[in-house]
Amino acid sequence: MRNTAKLTTAVLAAGALTFGLTACGSGKDSASSDYSGPLVVAASPTPHAEILNFVKDNLAKKAGLDLEVKEFTDYITPNTATEDGSVDANYFQNQPYLDDFNTKRGTHIVPVVTVHLEPLGLYSHKVKKADALKSGATIAVPNDAVNEARALKLLADNGLIALKSGVGNEATPQDITKNPRNLKFKEVEAAQTPRSLDDVDAAVVNGNYAISAGLKPAKDAIVLESAKNNPYGNFLAVKKGNEKDPRVKKLAKLLVSPEVKKFIEDKYQGSVIPSF
Repeated sequence: MRNTAKLTTAVLAAGALTFGLTACGSGKDSASSDYSGPLVVAASPTPHAEILNFVKDNLAKKAGLDLEVKEFTDYITPNTATEDGSVDANYFQNQPYLDDFNTKRGTHIVPVVTVHLEPLGLYSHKVKKADALKSGATIAVPNDAVNEARALKLLADNGLIALKSGVGNEATPQDITKNPRNLKFKEVEAAQTPRSLDDVDAAVVNGNYAISAGLKPAKDAIVLESAKNNPYGNFLAVKKGNEKDPRVKKLAKLLVSPEVKKFIEDKYQGSVIPSF
């Protein structure tokens, strides 16, 4: 049986309090050189935890790595848990998201190795092509800054809207300069975008949440982000100073192995793309 724990934010908050009071936990402080015990990695359930569990079940023992995977369903707790030492590392995010998170929350998380890309997609239960969206249609987009900007860029790249020049990862609906279909935008938590599909005309959904909801990005998306020159590759990350952890180095090497590449390609069929 896999040693995988599914944690809610509330549960982790209680655990973090205990950690702070007792100075105990499975993670290690960045100032410590004690790297004994299992490497505890926080991850989104799909595909991140699935990839980690493949490593755990098939590659880790031979490499001398004791790996423990903890699943989280939000985009905040994995970083705060890595920062406070409740976990040793995380695997769920891309560089623009991490840069924004570190700036806004004063955390010190750094990437170790990039593993895969999950193309962002536009999905709909009401139309089969983006051109079929009617005037005044409502589109759900993630409400965190980076993913909302990424969603708007996806729409702009496909001619549905135009954005102010140079707006980058800070784009919001206020930066739309052309909106010929008079599209309306509903900002929701990224994890809720698949569930919003019955209430809106279309939704921009992150790849991991699309797969978790039973969507197949390579097949079901009416518009899909290009993998070429894409800055949104997902990586293994740690608190700054823990890059030297030999357990982290072992996991980083395994995550970009030929075995993992084949696993990703075979399992996700283009909905998740290896970045190595």
